[in-house]
Amino acid sequence: MTLPLSAFLTVWTFLALNILAPGPNVLFTITAAMGSGRAAGTMAAVAVGAGVGVWCLAMSFGMAAAFRLAPGSEEALTLAAAGLLIWFAVRYARAGFAGPDDAELLGVAGLSVRASFLGSLSVNATNPKALTTWIAISGIFPTAVAATGDIAVLTVGAALVAAGIHLCYALAFSTPTVAKFYLRAAPIVLLTVAAFFTFFAIRLAAAALFGDG
Repeated sequence: MTLPLSAFLTVWTFLALNILAPGPNVLFTITAAMGSGRAAGTMAAVAVGAGVGVWCLAMSFGMAAAFRLAPGSEEALTLAAAGLLIWFAVRYARAGFAGPDDAELLGVAGLSVRASFLGSLSVNATNPKALTTWIAISGIFPTAVAATGDIAVLTVGAALVAAGIHLCYALAFSTPTVAKFYLRAAPIVLLTVAAFFTFFAIRLAAAALFGDG
């Protein structure tokens, strides 16, 4: 590992915050756990970790190759990442101010462990939130100077963060009473995540435009 730990912690923190704000994968994990039990929810969480690992490897090596071909593109991607963070922040803030959704979370019954794993993996592979998340991360993490070992550490850490948070969702939502609390707490979570993303965006834009100093 050649990069400082702070480079990895920034990405893992961003990823954790983005997972805490509910998206298609979180909803799949929750509904699988509610309707089909802890085993199905756990396998959905494992699939998210595997999917995140693949996204991380694909984006990291792809961006590294792009930076070698066009060295000046790193600053442009950093600004694009800042823009995406603002976009995320606005979406989460709007959802937070709108208040909890009146609709109840409905469990999906009858999912086998295999079906839950494959279903979660397919959601992750086709999730537009996953694509935009990893474009943003490519602008946050110094991929241009990262060694292969750095990308390996980033990938393993990202997979563990994603799987771990989803596993917490799966274990919690296998008990139905958690759903009502989750719906009440969701606006606070969304507004907090929006504030953090705004902060990240300002930092990224300042670094790209004015340098780290």
